Amino acid sequence: MSYLLRVVVPDRPGMLGALATSLGASGADIVSIDVVQRLGGEAVDDIVVELPPDRLPDGLITAARSVDGVSVESLRPFSGTLDTHRELALVEALAGSGPAVAQLLAEELPRIFRASWAMIVGCPPSPGGGSTVIASSAAAPEIVEDQIEFFPWCPMATPTLLDSEADEVPTIFSSLGTEMMGAPMGEACQVVLVGRAGGPAFLRSELLRLAHLVGIAATVAAIDA
Repeated sequence: MSYLLRVVVPDRPGMLGALATSLGASGADIVSIDVVQRLGGEAVDDIVVELPPDRLPDGLITAARSVDGVSVESLRPFSGTLDTHRELALVEALAGSGPAVAQLLAEELPRIFRASWAMIVGCPPSPGGGSTVIASSAAAPEIVEDQIEFFPWCPMATPTLLDSEADEVPTIFSSLGTEMMGAPMGEACQVVLVGRAGGPAFLRSELLRLAHLVGIAATVAAIDA
């Protein structure tokens, strides 16, 4: 079975090698390593591993923590598609997507960020109006009319790390402990949301990547309009 392990490691030579050795000794087969963020002498890495059926996933945490200076942020099953060129592939696909930019973006963002879902929401044109779901990925929450009459993230002026447990947030977003981030797509009244059920929390570096990709999509949509 595949697992996604997010670790924080000292950003110095040899640390990834030591971590890989320890994980390998626990029976894990490392499939991919992504450096999510480097900041303040530390690196946040997402490591996808395959674990034999006779090994417990808790052993991955023990193995990672046995390396001096390494801490584990999260461990969860992983069933996504691995593609080391995910963002470049999305940019290329957007260029040829024509009017389907919003749907393509919603479908691909979860793969890029190893998240659970994505959706694009249109804010009401006037106070008191209901929001609308423009596009969504397959696993996105099913929003009904009474749940989006008041959508707390519309409009959105700048890319934002979101608190899904705030009092005004609809229960459908907060019930699974979902971490969320969002960015306006071209204008504040059209918002792209990305959710990761059960964490880990989105980092600022991931938010900046989202803003970049959404900006490209907004430009493509404007050209095709």
